[in-house]
Amino acid sequence: MQLFLIRHPPPRVAAGLCYGATDLVLAEDPRPWVGQLAAQLPPAVPLFTSPLQRCLLPARQLQPQAVADARLREMDFGAWEMQSWDAIDRASLDAWAADPLGFAPPEGESVATLKDRVLDFLAELRAAGIATAALMTHAGVMKVIVGHARRLPHDAWMQLAFACGDVVSVGLDP
Repeated sequence: MQLFLIRHPPPRVAAGLCYGATDLVLAEDPRPWVGQLAAQLPPAVPLFTSPLQRCLLPARQLQPQAVADARLREMDFGAWEMQSWDAIDRASLDAWAADPLGFAPPEGESVATLKDRVLDFLAELRAAGIATAALMTHAGVMKVIVGHARRLPHDAWMQLAFACGDVVSVGLDP
């Protein structure tokens, strides 16, 4: 399966804030970017998108029939959402560093939970016989998929970085 992973355009958010599942608006009108993006994708490729508006809005501008799927949401940081990283309890950040896959912020989800829901989505695409697809999504979701495709250990794929607007093509074995 060939996937085109698209990270949403920049959201309107102050620097240094923790955000994931928060439904942020975009910093700018995405139409010029969407026009450029269309040229990078195969014609008529099915498009799946996170339901968060920073993905959904440009996805629907690209393809009005884009399918929203909650499994493509960014990680939910729970009580940490929209808090300054500097304001988050140091002991909690240390606990996350000690168990990066299993630790979940208060009222949030763990990286393992994120990974499970993303891999569940990919399994569903494969079962449906989809050979090529585009996903408008978030950095965390892209890390999971690229790490899975490249068979990277979790400590390596968690360090991957994708800028807003990046498009990455990956192939997944059958």
